[in-house]
Amino acid sequence: MTPLWIVLGLVVLAGIYFWSLYNGLVSLKTNIEEGWSQIDVQLKRRADLIPNLVESVKGYAKHEKTVFSDVTKARSAMMGARSMESKAQASDMLTSALGKLIAIAEAYPQLKANENFLQLQKELSDTEDKVAYSRQYYNNLIRDYNEKIRTFPNTLFNESLGFHEKEYFEASQEERKAVKVKFE
Repeated sequence: MTPLWIVLGLVVLAGIYFWSLYNGLVSLKTNIEEGWSQIDVQLKRRADLIPNLVESVKGYAKHEKTVFSDVTKARSAMMGARSMESKAQASDMLTSALGKLIAIAEAYPQLKANENFLQLQKELSDTEDKVAYSRQYYNNLIRDYNEKIRTFPNTLFNESLGFHEKEYFEASQEERKAVKVKFE
């Protein structure tokens, strides 16, 4: 009778382990989805601010049509992106285009003093901070999730339970470059 209890105890412990592993991974995966949602909200907010910022700068820098065009294209790509990967790429494009727009705006002293421009620039800066924070939060969740998946003995079972490693939200090469603006 004792060996039966030992086997039964091991089966119960294995069941508790799998239950705990599965629920922990589901919880982490849900947190990752929520983290991505926060990034998405901030990217949408940034995209909504851009038309107002562009209009503020347009009045002062009429000859910079290519920059305005780039910002508009990047914003459209951001609004049309559906997958995480395409949103990340569109976000990188938008960051680059906005950097050029802000650099141009800095060259116009009367624009830098314009109250509307200053308010938009502040809101955009706040949004960029929120995007950065959301990315950091998301990447922390990815780290926790991937760590749990990579930990032994979880590595033996996560594939069969349908859990796979996730990728971090990383800055692209384009986003890492310094913005260069030339006035002719």
